[in-house]
Amino acid sequence: MTGLDELDRGPARPGTGRPTADPVKALLHRHRELCERAVDPLEIAAGLEAHGVTDRTAARFKHRDVFSLAEELYARIPRDDGTPRPSAATTAPGPRAGWVVLTLLPGALGLASTAALRLTHGQNRVYAVALGVLAIALAMRAALRRGSPLGTPSAPPTTGTAVWTCWLIGYALLGDGLLHTAITGGPDGPPTRGPGGPGGSGSPDGDWTLVVAPVLALTLAFAPGAWSARLFAVRARRKVAASRGLEDFADSVRPLLFGSLALFLCALGALFTLCATVLGEPFTHHEVLALGALLFLARLLTLHGFTHAPKVVLAAAALAQAAALATVFAARLPGCGALAVPVETLVAAWNPGGVATLVCGAAALTLLIHAARTLTRASAHARPEAPSQGDPA
Repeated sequence: MTGLDELDRGPARPGTGRPTADPVKALLHRHRELCERAVDPLEIAAGLEAHGVTDRTAARFKHRDVFSLAEELYARIPRDDGTPRPSAATTAPGPRAGWVVLTLLPGALGLASTAALRLTHGQNRVYAVALGVLAIALAMRAALRRGSPLGTPSAPPTTGTAVWTCWLIGYALLGDGLLHTAITGGPDGPPTRGPGGPGGSGSPDGDWTLVVAPVLALTLAFAPGAWSARLFAVRARRKVAASRGLEDFADSVRPLLFGSLALFLCALGALFTLCATVLGEPFTHHEVLALGALLFLARLLTLHGFTHAPKVVLAAAALAQAAALATVFAARLPGCGALAVPVETLVAAWNPGGVATLVCGAAALTLLIHAARTLTRASAHARPEAPSQGDPA
């Protein structure tokens, strides 16, 4: 038998025929590269944690926890000089002009697309909007793959995740209007721009209205989101070296996670207020902030290697929105009127935006709880250059 399980058995017992060995020395040999690269014991503890070593495993090596075991491993590594290598926390590169431009590009193209939507008419408007959507999608794709703080070149977004994200953003643009129109008996034509109806989600005559301000605010908030993600990553890596243990690290990073999310939401709220004011559209802050929190937390988890939960939660949120629309249309079939009662009740009590707020808010809360458990692990920050890791079972 080989691997960590064999090392966990400790020294051989007398009479078993196996030679007596130092289990810590064997563990050191197995993780020598990690130990030689580390600049402090906590980085070793984080690496061991990422490889599945727990406090229970450390007890088999006669240590009270992983950090104590890491201290012994760190002390046993011979070092030729007294100056440790600088860690990623102290050598994190500063902002570069390239990724600064990439983070600003989606917002700039969003402004240009909105201007084209307002200034063009007829077939020219269709072409202008289609070109704008394509340009924004390509800009975001570049920013998410080519080194911006939200980019993961080694693990680009999967097709499934991109599809669900596009659905959620598309629903913010058209979903509320379609839902209101479906409840009132429509739609009778293609979507049109302009406020009207409850919450501005549909016009009194049944036209299917699109709302531009939420999507424009999200594109403009791409840059604040990138800066918030960078702030969280850099500060967390610094705390890897400053913390006294894994629990101390988790306690110090948790407020940083909440603060980064709050900083992004404040920027998004301010940008949405500005966009809605200029465009003369309703102030549906609750819906925009819920969607923004969901997308930001999903990306933050993906950046640190936890890709499964964001994909599942984004898919669940998109499918829930689709199901809400589907039940309203299905209720028109004979004998199926009861299908739309939950959605109609929610819309009557709140407005069409209540569906998206409830769905995205619940999804964002789920990811926040997951992030508070996973992103407070030292192993999620100690080696930013490491390959992505999956979610824990």
